[in-house]
Amino acid sequence: MRNKSIINLNLRWFLAGMIFANIAGQMAYSMLSLYMLDLGASVTQVGLAFTLASLVPMVLQIFGGWLSDTIGRLRVIAMGSSIAVFGYLIFAFAPSWEWVLIGLSVEYVSNSVVGPSFGAYISEQSSEESRGRVFGLTSGIYQTVTVIGPALAGFLAYQFNFQLMMRVAFGFYLAATILRVWMATNERFAPLKEASKPTFSGFKAQLIAIFALLLGGGVLTWIWVTDAVGDTSYNLIGQLFPIYLSDIGKLNVQQIGIVNAAIGITAIIAAPLAGSLVDKFSERAAIVTGFALNGLGLFTLLNSNSYAGFILAMCFFGIGNGSLMPAYESLISKVVPESKRGMAFGFFGTTLGLLSLPMPWIGAQLWERISPRTPFWFAVAANMISIVIAWFKFKLRDSQPVESPSG
Repeated sequence: MRNKSIINLNLRWFLAGMIFANIAGQMAYSMLSLYMLDLGASVTQVGLAFTLASLVPMVLQIFGGWLSDTIGRLRVIAMGSSIAVFGYLIFAFAPSWEWVLIGLSVEYVSNSVVGPSFGAYISEQSSEESRGRVFGLTSGIYQTVTVIGPALAGFLAYQFNFQLMMRVAFGFYLAATILRVWMATNERFAPLKEASKPTFSGFKAQLIAIFALLLGGGVLTWIWVTDAVGDTSYNLIGQLFPIYLSDIGKLNVQQIGIVNAAIGITAIIAAPLAGSLVDKFSERAAIVTGFALNGLGLFTLLNSNSYAGFILAMCFFGIGNGSLMPAYESLISKVVPESKRGMAFGFFGTTLGLLSLPMPWIGAQLWERISPRTPFWFAVAANMISIVIAWFKFKLRDSQPVESPSG
């Protein structure tokens, strides 16, 4: 009963929109690399497409976070969804892989403006004492999409074709967009803080404040460092997962959908447990556990040659992701003042996007020029580095006195 009470009505509607949108996202992204190959792209061209499209969030995320703090979380989410829905429409009718690149660039608008508002909105709907459990529960609910999306995508692509699968994904995202626009325009969801007019001087002031927090040498600095290591390594291999399972693992698209769904099933279980771990002990414990399990998942993937082995690898990976998400969200919400949280999430996205920009292309080059396993071993090493940083640097008591006056 207590777990249900900490998810209020606003969060329930908010999560409903996120579930619809991310079922569409998981359907599309779990098969997008294979879809592009089916349309005539090479592995290098797939990597190049993801690299070029990632310019969009790199440029827009910091502005999306600032607008979230300025005009309101729900308004920004509705605006981003209303643009991104056209990306899914392009996916559904793309005649060539170049059109998929265009659709991907349009869809990334959603990542740019919706992403920074997600954690900030949940923070506002929870108390600090229960924030770990709220992030754990919302992450667990959100993770249902990583079960439904890939499995449904694999089934539709295998039984019918990629374009029909993409059209179903478009339907889910359209439903999410309608729900988000309703929330943004309904008085029931009006924010406590009045919207303010976006100005360049306001943007500059917020940016300076975030720089001061980030360069202060406290927890936020090291959060950024581990995020940089994690994001660059994930972007090195993210688009290669389905290709690896297809070419090296010899799985068909339906099996790939089920393997990917294993990530979601285990993350659903892990996220609420990680949230409780955060509230009872610390974010650091959950984050170190998450990185260790992610590394174990990648190691298992690289040493498996059976369907069951790949599922086991994704289970480790899912538990790791499920542990990391609520812990990171909770930690950031505690070291960044409420009025700057959207900007902080957006700043992270923009700066990390800049670092990660060439990674899909580099991953494809490592795949083709050295071996398909090489980029994945780099990701294993990145997880090990992050474990060390998190264990020694993620101590709130060391940095809270420095950062709290800015609130």
